[in-house]
Amino acid sequence: MAKKYRSEAYAAIHETMEALHEVGAIDKQTMREFDESCLTPAQPMPPERIRALREREHLSQPIFALYLNVSKNLVSDWERGVKKPGGPALRLLTVVEKNGIQAIA
Repeated sequence: MAKKYRSEAYAAIHETMEALHEVGAIDKQTMREFDESCLTPAQPMPPERIRALREREHLSQPIFALYLNVSKNLVSDWERGVKKPGGPALRLLTVVEKNGIQAIA
């Protein structure tokens, strides 16, 4: 999965920092902190957008849930606004929205 940066400048700087990490010039903790400042966080996804995404991919809730490795009830809760996706699930939804379900299939 390609990383999404705040800007082109951040992307160039991050590439340099990754190279420094690979040769041992900076430690893992510093690299994590740098990642946090350079990478774009996943944006919240409202219920309507989740449902539209699932329908765009022509998937039922149970099948969409299988792709995301979550329960059918959780997908239903997201689409009704009862719960909000977060963490890895939100990142996967963002990837599917941008690249289609085949990106995680």
